[in-house]
Amino acid sequence: MRIQHWLLGAALASTAGFAAAADEMKVKVTPSLESVTVEHDGESVEIKRNQDPDNRIVEAYTRTSRECPPFCAQPIQLLPGVHTISEIELLEMLAARANGEDDFVFIDSRTPDWYRKGTIPSAINIPWTRLYPGASSFDPFVAETLLLDEFGVKKEDGLFDFRQAKKLVLFCNGPWCGQSPTNIKALVALGYPADKIHWYRGGMQLWHTMGLTTIEP
Repeated sequence: MRIQHWLLGAALASTAGFAAAADEMKVKVTPSLESVTVEHDGESVEIKRNQDPDNRIVEAYTRTSRECPPFCAQPIQLLPGVHTISEIELLEMLAARANGEDDFVFIDSRTPDWYRKGTIPSAINIPWTRLYPGASSFDPFVAETLLLDEFGVKKEDGLFDFRQAKKLVLFCNGPWCGQSPTNIKALVALGYPADKIHWYRGGMQLWHTMGLTTIEP
């Protein structure tokens, strides 16, 4: 009887171990990072890589050639002080924010038509046209409201005070996209501290290439 109990226990342990192995992700972000869970519109979303080895990038991001200008390759260092980050740093920042260890405004700088096609979970849409004075639809009142209400900027005696400004993380469609760089340059020109700005240069094209989770707002 004891031998039978031992065999049953061993069988259950073996089955449990097999199940755990089966549940382990085959396609991780890094050897130690499988996924990150964030909040998007009040719901939890798990960001992970697609587990299908036959998965292919969506057609909208397969194009390699776009006219330059305006679709020109962006440099690694956009502006002095601005932090250029990859998928790993972005996911680490999102995980830290989800755990209450850090806080920042995560901005999809693309126009609403692109945003509606899918974005990175937990990003909010602030199109480049709202912050860039050269845009045809630019409204100074809207830009100032964003700075004061969303970005933590203060205003005293008609001047912006950026000392308590929030950390920002911006992205757009990819290394050839100028929408988030335009946003960043406009913010720095206004006086926003460059060292409080992080730029995910790879954008949606590299995010899709990595097979990472997207969400349609």
